[in-house]
Order: sequence, then structure tokens, then C-alpha cells
Amino acid sequence: MYRLPVYTLRELVVNSPAHYGHRPCVGWVGGEGTSYASFGMAALALAKRLRDEGLKPGDRVAILSENRPEWGVAYLAVTAAGLVAVPILTDFTQDQVRNIVTHAGCEAAIVSDKLKAKLGHTAKRVLPMEGLVNNLPVPPASPAELTALLAKAFPALPEDQLAVIIYTSGTTGTSKGVMLSHKNLVWDAWATRSIIILRRNDRLLSVLPLAHTYECTIGFIGPFMQGCSMWYLDRPPTASVLVPAMETVRPTVMCTVPLIIEKTYRLSVKPALEKIGLYKSPLFRKLLIRVAGKKLYKTFGGRLRFFGVGGAGLAADVEQFLIDARFPYAIGYGLTETAPLIAGCAPFRTALRSTGPALKGVDLRIADPDPATGDGEIQARGPNVMAGYYKDPERTKEVFTEDGWFRTGDLGHFDKRGRLYIRGRLKAMILGASGENIYPEEIESLLNAHEMVAESVVYGDDKGLAALVHLKPDIIEKIEAAVQDRLEDLGDMLEGIRKEVNAKLSSFSRIHKVHIQKEPFEKTPSQKIKRFLYPHKGDEQKKP
Repeated sequence: MYRLPVYTLRELVVNSPAHYGHRPCVGWVGGEGTSYASFGMAALALAKRLRDEGLKPGDRVAILSENRPEWGVAYLAVTAAGLVAVPILTDFTQDQVRNIVTHAGCEAAIVSDKLKAKLGHTAKRVLPMEGLVNNLPVPPASPAELTALLAKAFPALPEDQLAVIIYTSGTTGTSKGVMLSHKNLVWDAWATRSIIILRRNDRLLSVLPLAHTYECTIGFIGPFMQGCSMWYLDRPPTASVLVPAMETVRPTVMCTVPLIIEKTYRLSVKPALEKIGLYKSPLFRKLLIRVAGKKLYKTFGGRLRFFGVGGAGLAADVEQFLIDARFPYAIGYGLTETAPLIAGCAPFRTALRSTGPALKGVDLRIADPDPATGDGEIQARGPNVMAGYYKDPERTKEVFTEDGWFRTGDLGHFDKRGRLYIRGRLKAMILGASGENIYPEEIESLLNAHEMVAESVVYGDDKGLAALVHLKPDIIEKIEAAVQDRLEDLGDMLEGIRKEVNAKLSSFSRIHKVHIQKEPFEKTPSQKIKRFLYPHKGDEQKKP
């Protein structure tokens, strides 16, 4: 790893290509990949083209593409040239994409063929994403010559210069343009080295959208500055695609969301364990879990040393399995507004249900803690905290305290060892009939651990607490068969789920009714359910 004189993306573009030379940088799974030196030449060529198009420092450039090797080239060429990147999530609708491009005032857009139609004519100049790493000039043989060439093409930038505007798709239904500076992003990527120091031979398999800050900072910027190779899928990361990809790449590092490992555990690992008679015996259970953990490790390629889990809370039963199986999972907590990481813990230093301590260099505090539980709003301060929301001074003012701390909107507390525990979103908290604080995420965790339930949402209605549950595929098939046979046992099944979960809850947290959610819940890119859409999406949810 080279020394960073200042925290800017320009420093990465100038230094990494020469420092890591012909080592593989980015590529398709199964392909040869593009070297760091060639990546630098591609960024140089794109920056020149943008200047030739008449763009000047400060102009906004939209980046709309599925994950691919060229995505990183576009991102770093734009930002290192002093322009402002506007990465757009591919799941956004056509109207959302066009509204973002218009609101950000994008002068140009770099778009893949598949998504070009979403853009329409909202950007003045449209450049194709495909081919940015093809037909490039041969890089200078001397690292010093390559550094000099790139330094001339990318003049120095101040750390506080705006680098990106990221429009979020949160669980509250409001999309905001988060303004992140060069220092916000590069400092946060650098600070993750207090959790894990990456190596030149580390291989990352990318499964999360690069337009999301989590994958971009931790899965691209950090690895790019440390000489890793990053590999991309040419199709959505379904199980049938992921398993052979992991066999091919044999990743040492992955950034994931809880849904990936939770589905793997509940649909494959747990049923297999429960079929073994000895699993019921405490004497053999941990041994069998260790065996299952080794098989799971092999499924992920057999070389993992860091399996990052972030973006949402990891279910307690799944985390306990990972601990007992000695699987190298790591927990992180952050927000787009904090570039993103503000707390985290390395593999084998995790504590059940905790995100770990504050990231080195970040200050965290609990505001107005509850005297009984210690829970209060988590607030953050550090070099990674955003400047504010683009063209939205009112909402910017709302999320900062008078003394300059960022309000995360999450509730949590610290233990005596300084480890952070998150209880849930402040806005999601439900006030009980006698003034109790009820955290729906905790009830949902119990519901989701039920053998019949895939995912759930808990909400308050006029009778107390209710739940929407989306059942597992095999259960849905049985229900459909039951309906065809005119059997009326669905209500009994839902009542059984309700009673089983309520037995594990305090009296004020118990649910009075469970409803069916026929379709999977709509989610954010980090796979958090958009709870603002429920329970108001349709009358079918109200009926058993």
C-alpha cells in the first residue's frame, strides 16, 4: 500500500495503476481481467473524452449501469477529473432515474445499453459504458512514467471537493441526494484498515450494486487502493449463478447483506442439520454445526477470510450458527450519509447481536438514552460524515444537531466494552399501550426464524400489533394445494405461528393477528424491506 498525501480519489487513479502495474484489477467472472495499468489508461482516455465534450470541473455526470468492470473506470475517471459522479441504482424506475438526472442537473451520463431507455433525453450528452476498457494504448513500461502521465492528466484536487451525489432509496420512501466529498469516501475506505488490511492477492466477488455506497467504498475503493482484484457477474446473483462463480473466483473477501446468508442457512443448512438425529443431542450439536460450517465455507470457494455482512440487521439465530460454525463473518454498520461505515468488527472478534465498536477515527454517542435500557439515538461525527443533502437545506438541518453531530435515526446502546448494539429505526419504533418502546425488528427476527416464514413486517393497528408474513416457497405450495382441496387449515397455521412467536415475547410486544403477504416484500438495494409500503399495499394482506 502506498502513502496517501491527501484523501482524494485522484490520488488513487494516479498511484494504484503504477503501484500495482500488471496485477489484475477488474474483470468478469471467468475472464482474464483488466490490469491496474490498463485501468489507469482507460480512466485517462475517458477523462480526456469528457473534457473534449466540454465538461468542466464541478459538472455532474450520471453513471447508470449494472455491475461491470467499466463501472469503476467511469466512477474514478469522473471524480478524479474534478467532475461530480451521480451513481444511480439500476432498480430505480424510469421516472426515478429521470427525476434524479434532472434534479442533479447532470450535463452528461455514462450508461449501459440495457439501461439506456430509462434515461431518455434528460442528459445533454450520453456516453456508452461498454468498451471503456477495450482498445487502449499500451501503458508506459516504467511505473514512474505511468504515474507522471496520470498526474498530468488528473490535476490535484482539494479533499473537501464534492465527489459524488448519491440518491438513496430508503425504507422511509424518500429519496435524497447525499453529497459526499473525496475525503468522506477515501478516508472511510482507508479507515476500514483498522478492521481488515487487504492484500494484493485478495480476490473479491461483487454481488451488491456498485451504485450503493457500501459496495462502492468497501468493495471497490478500499480494494482498489490496496491492489486487490474485483470480479463481476454478468447476470443477477441467484444461487444457481453464485455457486459456480464462487468456485471459479474462490474469493477471499466478500461484501454481502444478511439476506444472502440467511436464505442459505434457512433453506439449505438448517433443514440438512435437522434431518440428522444426533443434531437434537447437545453433545453432538456443536460438532455437527462445525461440520456444516466447513461445508458452507467450501461452498463459498474455500478461501474466505472476510465475509462482510452489512446494510441491515443479521438475524440472531443465523449469527449464532456462524459463531458456532467458526465462519469468518464480519459485521458492519453505516449509512450512505457516512460514506458508509461508522462501526464494525473483524472476523472472530464479533459479539452476538453487536455491530462492534466505532470505526477508528469516528465518534459515536447515544443521545437521550432511556434510563432503563440505555437505548437512544445513535449520532456520529467524523471525516466520513456528508456535507448535506443536495438542494435540500431543510432536511440537511433536520439531520444535524446544533453541535454538529449527524442523527442516524437508529436506536441503540453501547455495552461496557464499547460495542454498539442496534435496536431498530427510530421511526419504526412503536409505542405500546402503556408507553412501552416496541422494536418491530426484534419481533420480525423471531418471525423470520420460524420454519414456515421467509420474511415479515410487524406494524401497529387499532388493536395493537399485527404482522404480515411472506411464507417459504414449499409452504406456499402446500397452501395452494390445500385451497384446491377446499381445506380450511390456513388460519390455524397462522395462529400457530402467532402463538409460537408470542411465547418468546413480553406481554406488551405480542402480536394479535398474523396476515399473509402473498408476494415478496419490496426492498431497498441493501435488502431492507421498504416498510413504508406496508400494510397499505392491498386488501389481500388483511385476509388470512
